[in-house]
Parts: sequence; C-alpha cells; structure tokens
Amino acid sequence: MRKPICVLLIALLIGTVGPVTVTAKETVLISGSTTVLPLAEAGAEAFNGGQSNYTVLVTGGGTYAGIENIAKGKSDIAMASSKVAELDIISSGDKFKEKLIGHDGIVIVVSKDLYDAGVTSLTKDRVKRIYSGEINNWKDLGGSDEQIMVVARENGSGTRDVFNEYILGRKTAEMPSTCIVADSNDEMKRLINESKTAIGYLGFSYSEEGSVGVITLDGVKPTTETIKNASYELARELYFYTYGEVKPGAQAFIDFMVGPKGQKIAKEYGFVPL
Repeated sequence: MRKPICVLLIALLIGTVGPVTVTAKETVLISGSTTVLPLAEAGAEAFNGGQSNYTVLVTGGGTYAGIENIAKGKSDIAMASSKVAELDIISSGDKFKEKLIGHDGIVIVVSKDLYDAGVTSLTKDRVKRIYSGEINNWKDLGGSDEQIMVVARENGSGTRDVFNEYILGRKTAEMPSTCIVADSNDEMKRLINESKTAIGYLGFSYSEEGSVGVITLDGVKPTTETIKNASYELARELYFYTYGEVKPGAQAFIDFMVGPKGQKIAKEYGFVPL
C-alpha cells in the first residue's frame, strides 16, 4: 500500500502548487547616432548583466533615423548627437523628452602619413575651403603635391549637421563632387586609414586609439578638458531622446547611463562624462 500513497501525495502537491508563471523581460529598443553607439552598447551590456527585468538592444542608423524611430514607435530611445530642436523633424510633434548623457567633440582627422609629414594644425577657414572645394591639394597647406581626398558623413548624420553648421555655415551645405561619403564613424576611420591623402571628421572617442592624425583646430587641440569647457569649438553634447510615455525599462536604462556606473563607462570609452 506504500506506493499508491506516495503517488497520491505527489498528485496532491502538484495540484496545490499549480503552474509556474514565467514573467517575460521587457525589451528596450535603442537606435540612432553612431557616435553614441559604442557608449550605448557598452552601457547595455553592463545594464543587461546587472538586472533581470529588462533587455536593452542597440542598433545605429544615424541621429535622424533614431529620432524618426521613436516618433513612429519603432524604438524606445533615440541616440542623438544633435538636439531635436535643431533638426528638421518638428513635424513629428512636441512629445520629445531630452536627456543629456555626456559630452563629445568632432575632431578633424587626417591620415597618419599626412600628420607625420607635418599637417598637424589647420584653421577653420582652411577646413572650410577644403570642404567647399577651393583648396584641393596638400601642397597649399604645407604638405606634398597630392590631391586632397575629402571624406564627409552621410545625410541624416548628426555629426555631419554639426560639422557643416560650424565649418561651412549651414547644415545643408553642398560637398564637392569629388567628396567621398562615409555612413558611420567606423567607415570614416577606415577610409582615413586606407588613404595617404585623406581628411575627414570623427567623434572624439573614435580617434583616441591613435590610428589617425588629430588636427589642432584654430590653435586648440581637442582633449577631454577643452571639450568639456567648450574652448574647443567643435565640442557638443550627446543625448538620449524618448517620445511620449516612457516605458519603465527605457527610464531605468536612462537612469543607469546618467548615474555613476554609466558615467564611468562613458569615461572608459573616450567620452567626456557629465
């Protein structure tokens, strides 16, 4: 009689406990600026590993794409290297919420060959003349007799907007017909590295490992200090944007990134913390 009693007890226990309920994690989708991308990716890895309620997934696409995605409900957070108020997207409505997450600078870069040959400093005017097509040979700037390979970011890039507005006077400035377009900071760096005659521009964090020559602009070298105190004129702020009601997971990640752990990650990845 012992065996049937055991079976009966197990059945009663199962009936008492009932089915186990598994709560699914809330997924937080982030897209936008490729400048902010490495910071958000590193932050997401730390955030995802430190809690079990949310999963953060990060993709790039550019500032404009990120802003459009949150306005259309395709993402929860947009990474931006330009302010929404400065973008041509106000038609999306006035439900944007902005959070400053760190500082960055746009640095003018040339190939290491050019830098080592003595092209280490330029004025804003000379950079403007290069990107407007007026100067097209390095011999006019103290370099060798070689045509300048001009590289710019793609339309929709917040980095391109800031560069164009400061250097060329307007965001919609036309590039020379010979200009090569890079669709991300990584692509820009690759093109600069592969050419002995190239000039371009990057987010500060992408230049710190030393594979490209970082130009001193109007006598000021881009550093953590000159970016934070804005004495380097191509300094800028980086943002997370949300649209409408903010999901709990999105708010939790934003709070993490502006908190001590997130700001430590920002510093480790070459950004200038708050």
